[in-house]
Amino acid sequence: MKLTHQWLSILEGCILVALGLHILNSVGLLISGTAGIGMILLKLTSLSFGQLFFVLNLPFYILAWRALGKEFAFRTFAAVSILSLLSELFRHIVHLEIHPIAAAILGGMLVGFGLIILFRHNASLGGLNILAVYLERRFNIHASRTTLIADLCVLSVAVLVLDGWSLLYSLLAFLLLSSVVGRYHRPPKWAQNNETKHA
Repeated sequence: MKLTHQWLSILEGCILVALGLHILNSVGLLISGTAGIGMILLKLTSLSFGQLFFVLNLPFYILAWRALGKEFAFRTFAAVSILSLLSELFRHIVHLEIHPIAAAILGGMLVGFGLIILFRHNASLGGLNILAVYLERRFNIHASRTTLIADLCVLSVAVLVLDGWSLLYSLLAFLLLSSVVGRYHRPPKWAQNNETKHA
């Protein structure tokens, strides 16, 4: 039962992230981390986002395996593979017309909540997410800080491929993602206190 719950949760997290990324891609906006790098390369190559995302994550599995354990590495590999497949599927069956501001808000929040689900079930979407989890576990550096730094790096590179408004909307998506991860990555103190009382 626990195993079923865990994998259903990982699938649900991947669906949320894939939908959020698809919404952002539909209007040419970016998001943080490895996904953001994939979105930038999407504008420069003939490969699809799903293909780029899968390939970009390959080197990070070594870090996941050595530093975070083989179970975490396996779940992350599975999550990345699921997300890549879902991205390919959504590209063919989900067609959207949405304003960039709405895309930034919905996309950023969906990706953020999807990542929270994955983090809480000992998985990630590879790349810089692996680095964020590693830094938090080893050095107690909150994942939202690593995510924010990654956002700024991706945004700096994005200047080369996006116009001013797209950069602004992408920044909004970045901030919403970082805010969601920062607030929900760990249960708030009041929720922890309630859990303790009912235990």
